[in-house]
Amino acid sequence: MYKLKKPFLIAEIGINHNGSITFAKQLIDLAVKYNFDCVKFQKRDPDICVPEKQKEMIRETPWGMMTYLDYKKKIEFEKKEFNEIDKYCRERKIKWTASAWDLNSQNFLKQYRLKYNKIASAMITNLEFLEAVAKEKKYTFISTGMCSLKDISKAVNIFKKQKCKFTLLHCVSTYPAPINKLNLNTILTLKRKYKCDIGYSGHESSVTPSIIAYIIGATVIERHITLDRSMWGTDQSASLEETGIKSFSSLLNVAKSVFGNGKKIKTLDDKKIEKKFRYWLN
Repeated sequence: MYKLKKPFLIAEIGINHNGSITFAKQLIDLAVKYNFDCVKFQKRDPDICVPEKQKEMIRETPWGMMTYLDYKKKIEFEKKEFNEIDKYCRERKIKWTASAWDLNSQNFLKQYRLKYNKIASAMITNLEFLEAVAKEKKYTFISTGMCSLKDISKAVNIFKKQKCKFTLLHCVSTYPAPINKLNLNTILTLKRKYKCDIGYSGHESSVTPSIIAYIIGATVIERHITLDRSMWGTDQSASLEETGIKSFSSLLNVAKSVFGNGKKIKTLDDKKIEKKFRYWLN
């Protein structure tokens, strides 16, 4: 019998807060309202993560013209903001985590004693970083965008060697991702090859692919969320705003309920209709 259980739902806030703790809290509220299990942020040391050739590039931003490095620092949360996030998530009774983009940031996050770690797709080939995360022994969600099977196998071997439990997340690293490029059958490929839980991290504008991913076996669904898809930011257009989040939540409930228990019985409703159509029994 094919049976579905509720997937673990991650609301990817990422940097969609645009450096505003108020926006971050509003996004946490949205995740709580629609029964997500965890919210996820990102943490970077811009001095490390921004390529040298990009640091002094001038960029137009909502705060005026500034270098790309200054822009990245402008929207980066530090200890004060993450302290507030930690406190607010405890008040709202929702887990939180963050994908670190460098070892400094991973070490920074340790102070919050988070239940989960998250490996961003961009970081999966940074083997030194993976070793450090796996040694923490926290359950880890590993996104696999921009990866070959060889890349994924190296990551899996590291986490298995360290006996650190994980879920692989199929992911297409395009923002937003075209529907015809999602290749959801990769979920089944990864499940067969690695014999582990497989989830889905979606960057498409619609909700249907995430529901399909769930139906074919994704145990974790991660979706970017935003207050407004027209807001400034590279991830906003690949995110779900409240109408999309509400639709996603409703469709998940429908998908779970339609499968039933698999037992073929004649219901009371069947018996009522039977009297109408099976004239020879009257």
